[in-house]
Amino acid sequence: MKDLEIRLKNSPGALAAMGEALAAAGVSIEGGGAWTFAESGIAHFLFEDGGKARLALESVGIEVIQENEILVQRLKQDIPGQLGMITRLMQQAGVNIETLYSDHANQLILVVDDYENGKLVSDQWSKSHNNNGGI
Repeated sequence: MKDLEIRLKNSPGALAAMGEALAAAGVSIEGGGAWTFAESGIAHFLFEDGGKARLALESVGIEVIQENEILVQRLKQDIPGQLGMITRLMQQAGVNIETLYSDHANQLILVVDDYENGKLVSDQWSKSHNNNGGI
């Protein structure tokens, strides 16, 4: 799985064009979201095949800013504070979380500035919290 950071126009139909390009290439979105800032939009979407998604988007003129490795966690929803705990552990390890969202399976998706250290934190979290969901 890969996260793609995508620049979109802040105009009606920009997301529709993105969705149509992906559909034409047979690519499904596994999670993500989009936000506007000033005159453009920034989207982060999760794909099983990031390369195929990139090609589909770029073929219709949609800019893919970068392709990101991801960390995946399943937080225990019945225990308050899970998000604060794992993000504090990332901070204590010197890892900055650049993007955070949920996928369609209700898993936490993180894009971090230091993947190797972030993965160490994520793996330790999985072991100590018996989540069996860290990647």
